[in-house]
Amino acid sequence: MRIQPRAVIFDYGHVLCRPQAPEEIEAMAAFFDVAVERFLPVYWPYRVPYDKGDLSPTAYWNTVAADLSRNHLSNEQIEALTELDNKSWAHPDPVMIDWARDLRAAGVRTAILSNMPLPLRKHLDCCCPWLPEFDQKTFSCDVRDCKPSPGIYRHTLNGLGVQPEEALFLDDREDNVRGAQAVGIHGIVFQNPKQAQCEIDSRFSIPVPLRS
Repeated sequence: MRIQPRAVIFDYGHVLCRPQAPEEIEAMAAFFDVAVERFLPVYWPYRVPYDKGDLSPTAYWNTVAADLSRNHLSNEQIEALTELDNKSWAHPDPVMIDWARDLRAAGVRTAILSNMPLPLRKHLDCCCPWLPEFDQKTFSCDVRDCKPSPGIYRHTLNGLGVQPEEALFLDDREDNVRGAQAVGIHGIVFQNPKQAQCEIDSRFSIPVPLRS
């Protein structure tokens, strides 16, 4: 018997939005006059404290600069880098956006659960009108907690007003899906809409199909 979730919880990056474009990563790396291959290994390690709010944009980008043996950044450089970074995470996946909107219209409760720094969260609010309405939005920068910590999943469930077993979570990272499953939420490791729909069809009964 297939499961009938009352709620679907979406990760943001690589699920509701597409991956960063190579030219956008190259533009950030160019600020430090380094190749992408040197930039990315220092871009990612500090994202969790940045997403959690433990690092401000100034602290985050200056930590990256220090690891690249570059000078302390000016306020203007930090603002420019932050804007580039925000825009690189703001390319919607129309299939997933439409599905999230249609699910909610069909009476399924929906949520975003994302590790996200405050500047990007503000950018979504002001500059991304394509993002549909959700019944709950849980961002790490607001709750000062990150996936796969159990508390951030429980915060989302409380906001949705559902029990863990009544929710389905989609995330592109296996560790985040395992974190959801550890608190009793059903999970799918998202690769693309077609793959997700195949898994949904085999395990769940949802009133609105995911049309890839």
